[in-house]
Amino acid sequence: MKAGLFISVEGAEGVGKTTSLAYIHQLLEDAGISYTSTREPGGTQLGEKIRDILLDKKNTQMTDMTELLLMFAARAQHVEEVIKPALKQGAWVVCDRFTDSSFAYQGAARGIADETIELINKAALAAFSPDLTVLLDVDVEVGMQRAGSRGELDRFEKEDLIFFEKVRQGFLTRAKVYERFNIIDASKSIIEVNSQLANVLLPTIRDWLQHSGQSTQNG
Repeated sequence: MKAGLFISVEGAEGVGKTTSLAYIHQLLEDAGISYTSTREPGGTQLGEKIRDILLDKKNTQMTDMTELLLMFAARAQHVEEVIKPALKQGAWVVCDRFTDSSFAYQGAARGIADETIELINKAALAAFSPDLTVLLDVDVEVGMQRAGSRGELDRFEKEDLIFFEKVRQGFLTRAKVYERFNIIDASKSIIEVNSQLANVLLPTIRDWLQHSGQSTQNG
């Protein structure tokens, strides 16, 4: 059985990940590809408990290193319990955030050195990474306006614009280094964003189906 593909969807707050994830799911369903949709931090029973701690705005005394280590604790469990088993069974995995978020949030924005994060990444995951990463990019002020309209803000969403500008630049810097990144202009309309997503994903879907001996349901 051909292993599945691991796709991560990244971006700062308010970039439209929920809407884009729904469209990605639809593309996979239309192609007849089995997939697992998951998120970080979280994705497992243990991971969701860690997520609650990380997002709780009452935890104002949490240190940057504690935050980073909690992220990787949840991620290590997530990879072994959910992601790797699904890929082994031939399913695709679509994950709302992965390790790149740690380099953007705890690295670029919090100031923890990339070398430190990479050491933890290698120890916790053996540097396991996505096959393809979709980076939804939008102006920080626009993103924060969108995030603010969703309701009460969590511990991360309460950070200021300077913090999220650092997050954005952290993602864009990684996108220049790693070929698996595909930048999507998330300032566009939903139709235009979906078109960009299709341009990125449909060739990968067709190639994977061809090499797995399958064909898309819609031909």
